[in-house]
Order: sequence, then structure tokens, then C-alpha cells
Amino acid sequence: MAEAATRRRARGGGGAARRAERSAVSVETAKFIERKIPNFEILNEEALETIEAHAETVLEEIGVAFVNNPAALERWRDAGADINGERVRIPKGLARKLCSTAPSSFTQHARNPDRTVEIGGRNLVLAPVYGPPFVHDAAGGRRYATMADFEKFVKLGYMSKWLHHSGGTVCEPTDIPVNKRHLDMLKAHMTLSDKPFMGSVTEPSRAQDSVEMCEILFGKEFVQDNTVMTSLININSPMTFDDVMMGALEVYAQNNQGCIISPFIVGGAMAPVSVAGTLVQVLAEVMAGIAYSQLIRPGAPVIFGAFVTSIDMNSGAPTFGTPEASQVTYGAGQLARRLGLPFRSAGSFTGSKLPDAQAAYETANSLNMGLLSGVNFMLHACGWLEGGLVSSFEKFVMDADQLGALHKMAQGVTVDQDTLAMDAIAEVGPGGHYLGCAHTQANFKSAFWRSEVSDFKPYETWSEEGARDTMALATERVQYLIDNYRQPPLDPAIDEALTDYVTQKKASMPDAFM
Repeated sequence: MAEAATRRRARGGGGAARRAERSAVSVETAKFIERKIPNFEILNEEALETIEAHAETVLEEIGVAFVNNPAALERWRDAGADINGERVRIPKGLARKLCSTAPSSFTQHARNPDRTVEIGGRNLVLAPVYGPPFVHDAAGGRRYATMADFEKFVKLGYMSKWLHHSGGTVCEPTDIPVNKRHLDMLKAHMTLSDKPFMGSVTEPSRAQDSVEMCEILFGKEFVQDNTVMTSLININSPMTFDDVMMGALEVYAQNNQGCIISPFIVGGAMAPVSVAGTLVQVLAEVMAGIAYSQLIRPGAPVIFGAFVTSIDMNSGAPTFGTPEASQVTYGAGQLARRLGLPFRSAGSFTGSKLPDAQAAYETANSLNMGLLSGVNFMLHACGWLEGGLVSSFEKFVMDADQLGALHKMAQGVTVDQDTLAMDAIAEVGPGGHYLGCAHTQANFKSAFWRSEVSDFKPYETWSEEGARDTMALATERVQYLIDNYRQPPLDPAIDEALTDYVTQKKASMPDAFM
């Protein structure tokens, strides 16, 4: 597969492409995480069976709404569902049967085969923040995002060792018309990075544009035979499937492209306040959405999604890093595995307005919960601020740095002759130290995960260097990564074809900001 991809991308560029390849700066990216530690399972067998039975009851007796989508209603009617207006009631067992054709894992190809990821199984793929209309940095504060900000985030994602995926709408570039910005965003992901990326879902025609741009980048036949995008399809909880998101899902499923089918849950507002009740609703919504994807194309790649947060009952604001959200996520992971589907949840979640102590606590809770719950695809893994309204440059690099700790934790503990270190214990003996012993000298470079942002210097050194806090260190890290960014090579003929496509598409329609 990789060999075919390499042949395909060699077309048309000739000597210019080979010269670009030779002059490119190599950027190290860690392979996606392969867990060697157990998942944390919070629910016993009886609880899981009870939740599954109640989710089937919700689908059969209460049903879900597929709004403004007559074709979807006809598909469900043909499949055996009961249709009343826009309400779809699904007989017990039907949704689960349809879900059974979805793959338990799938490959998302990157234009650089070395960056290709496997989604499912024991793997964890990390992708950046998605969707905020605002950005924040130490110099400019909080402001509306621009295309220049978007491109800067893509570059930071490309330069981040522990990030496997370029993501999608890392921020909303509000200086570009709504009906055209997806073209610029996709081109940025395709040309400024060679990691996997996400497509547009804000309108079905934009999903089709995403497919067509991928056909330019990868080749039309390759796109139809392989998955090169994984895109986010949110369910309007409670239990409503709108025509915009379902239209995008239809396009991607028809073209064999991956979709995250994800309820958008704020407990107490969009789902019950109880953990068990929320899990019933999440499972019902996900099964209905995934089943629908399989009505479009059996075998279409999908991910069981669960975006879950609780609510502050005093202010009505969403809260993050809470015990209840963790409990729902742990339970949803178990339910996803019982369905045999990849699982998406967790992220660098926080309600804080700055990358401060609150942000650190909430983000740490959310990231570690994601690792232990068996998440296979973690969107929002770095950069999230202010409840998802803001993409923060400093927090992006702070979070991306901490993703390295997840890689280390996921390796588990190796117990063998070298790690038992009996020679070192004998060499040092009582009262000695291990700094200079042979075992330390042989292993010190890889023994401990090392942060690229945190400061561990003595107080005197730290003070002499300006007494910089984490925010200041992160600002420096952002600038260092941008200063050292080098664009990954791309066949000039493909680059030109993408530019022509974007130019022609933009010229074909008037600007729209709604």
C-alpha cells in the first residue's frame, strides 16, 4: 500500500519534486500510541447489559429524529424501521445488526506513508483542538481567529513530535467567507503538513469538495479504495440527526471515508444528570448514527464518539475534568469495545480562560482519563481553552508536550534482565549512588520522559534567566517551532492542481458570511 502511494505521489513532479525531497528538513513524529497497559473498566457485566437493553428500548419506543432528510427516512423505512413524521423508531436488534458491518479498526493514510495511522484496537491517535472561533496568545490576548492563525497552528501540529494527526478546524478563520474557508483550511493541511487530516462537515457540498481535493492529492482510485480522511459528525443531542451533518456523513460514507459519529453531551442539559442515564442516551444515539452510515455503505469506516461534559448548575456553563465526565467516558469505552468499534473521546479539556492552574488540573484529568478509557482517536488533544471557544498557542505546545507523557505511560512496565538492574544494584551497594554506574550510563537517554517546556533548573538559575513561568516558556517554544518549521515536500504538479481547484471553486460563488 505504501509503495503504491509512493508511486502515485511521484507523478508529474520530475526533477523539481526530487530536489524538494532532498532539501527537506526531517521532522520527527512519534508513531501512534500502542497501549501495553490495561483499560480501566468501571462497569460490571450486569450494568453493561442493563444499559444496552435500555438503549434498545429508547430506539424502539422513543425513537430518534432525522430532520429535513426525506431520503434518510426512506432508507430507514426500507431497513424495517417505523417512521412517523420525522421520528424513526428502530426495532430492537436492528441498529446493532447494522452496526456489525462497520470495521473494528481502519487505516487512515497520510500523504507521507510514515505518518499513516491505525485507528482502533489498542491504538491511540492524537489530534489537535477543533472548532474554536477565537485564538489566544500572550502577546495579542483573545481575538477572532484568522487564516494566518490557522496556518500557524497547522505548522505547530506538524512540528509537534507527539501529535499524530493534523486535525481539522483547528480554529475558525473568520477573515475568510464561511462558504469558502473550508477550501483554504484543507489546502493548508494538505500542503503545510504531511500528517493525516480531517474534512469539512459544515455543508454536504463542502464534504464533496473535501473528497475531490483528496482525489487531487492522493489520486481518485486510491481515495475510493482507501480512507484518507476522518471527519467529525456531531449528533444534536438529545437524539436529533440534522440534515447538514447527515448530508456530510452520506458523502463520506459513500466515498469510503471515516466518520466520528459523536453525540454532543452536556450532562443536565442535553442528557440526564445521571451517569447511567447519559450512557443509555449516548449508546442509543451512536448506534442509530453508525447504523445509518452502514445503510449508506456497509463497511464504511466509523468511530464511536462520545463528547461528554457536565454543567455548572449555578451558571449553566459547561465544566471539564470532572469525575462524572470521566465515569461516562470510561463506561462509553466499554460499550464501544462491546460493539467492536473504535472509540473517540477525551482531550485537553478546560473551562479556564488562560493556561493556568485550573487549565492544568482539568486538562491532566481529561488526558489521563482518555488514555485509561481505551480511546482510539482523541480529538482536542492539545490547544483547547475556555470550554472550546478558544485555541491557545501557548496551551497547544504545553499540551502537546504532555502528550509525550501519555506515550511513556502507555508503554507499561518492562520486566527483564536489563530493567531489573541487578548488576547496577550490586555495583552501587549500600550507601552509594547510581549516577555514574554502568547501567545508568547505558540507559539515561531513554530512561525518563523529558519535557520540552517545563523548567527544572535550580531557583538561582531560574531567577537569573528571568524567572519565567510556564506561559513564558510556552511562548518561547511556539516561536522556536515556527522559526524551525520547514514545509514538507509536495509534488509541484499536485500543489498547482490544488491551487487551481481552490481558485476555481472560490470564483464560482459569491462570498457568504452566514
